[in-house]
Amino acid sequence: MESISLAMYDEAAAAIRARTPHTPTIGLILGSGLSALADQVADPTVIPYAEIPHFPISTVSGHAGRLVIGELAGAPVCVMQGRFHFYEGYSMAQTTFPVRVMRRMGIETLILTNAAGGINPDYAVGDLMAINDHINFLGM
Repeated sequence: MESISLAMYDEAAAAIRARTPHTPTIGLILGSGLSALADQVADPTVIPYAEIPHFPISTVSGHAGRLVIGELAGAPVCVMQGRFHFYEGYSMAQTTFPVRVMRRMGIETLILTNAAGGINPDYAVGDLMAINDHINFLGM
Protein backbone atom coordinates (compact mmCIF):
# COMPACT_ATOMS: atom_id res chain seq x y z
CA MET A 1 0.00 0.00 0.00
CA GLU A 2 1.30 3.42 -0.95
CA SER A 3 1.84 5.99 1.77
CA ILE A 4 1.05 9.63 1.07
CA SER A 5 2.66 12.17 3.36
CA LEU A 6 1.51 15.64 4.32
CA ALA A 7 4.60 16.92 2.51
CA MET A 8 3.30 15.42 -0.75
CA TYR A 9 -0.02 17.27 -0.40
CA ASP A 10 1.85 20.49 0.35
CA GLU A 11 4.22 19.99 -2.59
CA ALA A 12 1.30 19.58 -4.99
CA ALA A 13 -0.55 22.58 -3.51
CA ALA A 14 2.59 24.74 -3.76
CA ALA A 15 3.13 23.73 -7.40
CA ILE A 16 -0.44 24.73 -8.25
CA ARG A 17 -0.25 28.03 -6.34
CA ALA A 18 3.01 28.89 -8.13
CA ARG A 19 1.28 28.70 -11.52
CA THR A 20 -1.80 30.85 -10.90
CA PRO A 21 -2.55 34.33 -9.58
CA HIS A 22 -5.94 33.09 -8.33
CA THR A 23 -6.75 32.00 -4.78
CA PRO A 24 -9.72 29.67 -5.17
CA THR A 25 -12.11 29.03 -2.29
CA ILE A 26 -14.49 26.73 -4.18
CA GLY A 27 -13.53 23.40 -5.69
CA LEU A 28 -15.54 21.68 -8.41
CA ILE A 29 -14.96 18.10 -9.50
CA LEU A 30 -16.67 17.71 -12.85
CA GLY A 31 -17.86 14.32 -13.95
CA SER A 32 -19.07 13.08 -17.30
CA GLY A 33 -21.38 15.52 -19.00
CA LEU A 34 -20.30 18.68 -17.20
CA SER A 35 -16.65 19.05 -18.21
CA ALA A 36 -17.58 21.85 -20.63
CA LEU A 37 -18.40 24.01 -17.59
CA ALA A 38 -14.65 24.52 -17.20
CA ASP A 39 -14.69 26.41 -20.52
CA GLN A 40 -16.78 29.09 -18.78
CA VAL A 41 -14.02 29.87 -16.25
CA ALA A 42 -12.79 33.46 -16.72
CA ASP A 43 -9.05 34.26 -16.79
CA PRO A 44 -8.21 30.55 -16.58
CA THR A 45 -4.96 28.99 -15.50
CA VAL A 46 -4.91 25.48 -16.99
CA ILE A 47 -2.64 22.86 -15.44
CA PRO A 48 -2.53 19.28 -16.76
CA TYR A 49 -2.57 16.72 -13.94
CA ALA A 50 0.70 15.27 -15.27
CA GLU A 51 2.42 18.57 -14.34
CA ILE A 52 1.32 18.47 -10.69
CA PRO A 53 3.58 16.50 -8.33
CA HIS A 54 2.04 13.23 -7.08
CA PHE A 55 -1.28 13.76 -8.91
CA PRO A 56 -2.83 10.64 -10.42
CA ILE A 57 -3.65 10.63 -14.13
CA SER A 58 -7.23 10.03 -15.23
CA THR A 59 -7.64 7.05 -17.55
CA VAL A 60 -11.36 7.46 -18.25
CA SER A 61 -12.31 8.50 -21.78
CA GLY A 62 -13.74 12.01 -21.82
CA HIS A 63 -11.95 13.15 -18.67
CA ALA A 64 -9.57 15.92 -19.77
CA GLY A 65 -7.18 15.45 -16.87
CA ARG A 66 -6.51 19.06 -15.97
CA LEU A 67 -7.15 21.73 -13.37
CA VAL A 68 -8.75 24.97 -14.50
CA ILE A 69 -8.36 27.78 -11.97
CA GLY A 70 -10.01 31.17 -12.32
CA GLU A 71 -13.42 32.74 -11.76
CA LEU A 72 -16.84 31.29 -12.45
CA ALA A 73 -19.79 33.64 -12.01
CA GLY A 74 -17.45 35.93 -10.06
CA ALA A 75 -16.36 33.22 -7.61
CA PRO A 76 -12.74 32.02 -7.36
CA VAL A 77 -12.75 28.34 -8.36
CA CYS A 78 -10.48 25.37 -8.85
CA VAL A 79 -12.13 23.03 -11.35
CA MET A 80 -11.07 19.44 -11.90
CA GLN A 81 -11.83 18.31 -15.45
CA GLY A 82 -11.77 14.58 -14.87
CA ARG A 83 -11.27 12.63 -11.69
CA PHE A 84 -9.86 9.34 -10.50
CA HIS A 85 -11.68 6.19 -9.61
CA PHE A 86 -10.93 3.22 -7.40
CA TYR A 87 -11.89 0.95 -10.32
CA GLU A 88 -9.01 2.43 -12.36
CA GLY A 89 -6.62 0.70 -9.98
CA TYR A 90 -5.86 3.68 -7.76
CA SER A 91 -5.78 3.35 -3.99
CA MET A 92 -8.26 5.31 -1.90
CA ALA A 93 -5.39 7.57 -0.84
CA GLN A 94 -4.60 8.33 -4.50
CA THR A 95 -8.27 8.75 -5.40
CA THR A 96 -8.78 11.35 -2.66
CA PHE A 97 -5.39 13.04 -3.16
CA PRO A 98 -6.75 16.01 -5.20
CA VAL A 99 -9.44 16.76 -2.61
CA ARG A 100 -6.85 16.88 0.15
CA VAL A 101 -4.62 19.10 -2.01
CA MET A 102 -7.53 21.49 -2.58
CA ARG A 103 -8.02 21.72 1.17
CA ARG A 104 -4.31 22.52 1.62
CA MET A 105 -4.85 25.33 -0.93
CA GLY A 106 -7.57 26.85 1.26
CA ILE A 107 -10.63 25.54 -0.57
CA GLU A 108 -13.52 25.32 1.89
CA THR A 109 -16.44 24.44 -0.38
CA LEU A 110 -16.36 21.37 -2.63
CA ILE A 111 -18.94 20.48 -5.26
CA LEU A 112 -18.73 17.02 -6.84
CA THR A 113 -20.68 15.98 -9.92
CA ASN A 114 -21.25 12.72 -11.72
CA ALA A 115 -23.45 11.11 -14.31
CA ALA A 116 -26.15 8.99 -12.72
CA GLY A 117 -29.30 7.16 -13.58
CA GLY A 118 -32.52 7.18 -11.67
CA ILE A 119 -35.63 5.08 -11.47
CA ASN A 120 -37.95 7.91 -10.50
CA PRO A 121 -40.19 8.59 -13.54
CA ASP A 122 -40.22 12.30 -12.65
CA TYR A 123 -36.48 12.55 -13.46
CA ALA A 124 -35.51 13.66 -16.95
CA VAL A 125 -32.15 13.55 -18.72
CA GLY A 126 -30.14 16.58 -17.62
CA ASP A 127 -31.87 17.04 -14.27
CA LEU A 128 -29.64 17.99 -11.38
CA MET A 129 -30.11 15.88 -8.28
CA ALA A 130 -28.74 16.27 -4.77
CA ILE A 131 -27.59 13.18 -2.90
CA ASN A 132 -28.70 12.97 0.71
CA ASP A 133 -27.73 9.34 1.34
CA HIS A 134 -25.83 6.54 -0.35
CA ILE A 135 -24.87 2.89 -0.07
CA ASN A 136 -21.15 2.36 0.48
CA PHE A 137 -20.37 -0.95 -1.21
CA LEU A 138 -16.66 -0.46 -0.49
CA GLY A 139 -17.41 -0.54 3.22
CA MET A 140 -19.21 -3.88 3.06
